[in-house]
Amino acid sequence: MAEDIPATGPRHVAIIMDGNGRWAQARGRPRLFGHHAGAKRVKEIVRACRPLGVEYLTIFGFSTENWKRTQAEVAGLMSLFRQYIRKEARALKAEGVRVRFIGDRPGLDAKLRALMDELEELTKENTGVNLTIALNYGGRDEVARATQRLAQDVAAGQLKPEDVNEETLPKYLDTCVLPDPDLVVRTSGEARISNFLLWQSAYAEYEFIDTLWPDFSKEEFRKLVDAYSRRDRRFGAVSA
Repeated sequence: MAEDIPATGPRHVAIIMDGNGRWAQARGRPRLFGHHAGAKRVKEIVRACRPLGVEYLTIFGFSTENWKRTQAEVAGLMSLFRQYIRKEARALKAEGVRVRFIGDRPGLDAKLRALMDELEELTKENTGVNLTIALNYGGRDEVARATQRLAQDVAAGQLKPEDVNEETLPKYLDTCVLPDPDLVVRTSGEARISNFLLWQSAYAEYEFIDTLWPDFSKEEFRKLVDAYSRRDRRFGAVSA
């Protein structure tokens, strides 16, 4: 029989926000219409975090593989990211949200990178919800970049090869200042992780739901958080 451990909710939730394009196409609208609707949904879910005890929210905005989409859609997404930062910066600051970005920044255009830097600087003193946005992000790419930095430190004599272990590498990841996600949610009915937080999610709980991202509500978010609280998390151990 399992021990009576108090139910606790997830401290860190990561979301693969999938289904924007299909949501728009089902309404006879272009895919970018769905991405704009999805951006509005982000605001609602960020605001829902604190009442639910969620301290960290990480969202998958644009992957390293998304460059394969049409030039028009990619350009539209980059414009949307710039618009979102400009429009929401003051509100995020006022609401106590601390924003961070992860991913391969040099691959993004200079104007977007500048806005990302400004938003991080603007919100760095905030102590409310920690919102992390993954842009030009891929889990394998992140591990590769981290390994390169680690190898450089070994070559420079700042780190001994024998000291490299599973506690060393995370210090070189984009997420080095974040706790690992407790719960990973993917919307739209797809049951795959799409190269998202591969290292960090080793012991995360997963929820694959049919709801398309623009329809994902704070009520559904609450249900997922509540369901997580009832899970028996053993991390490889066996309940007594």
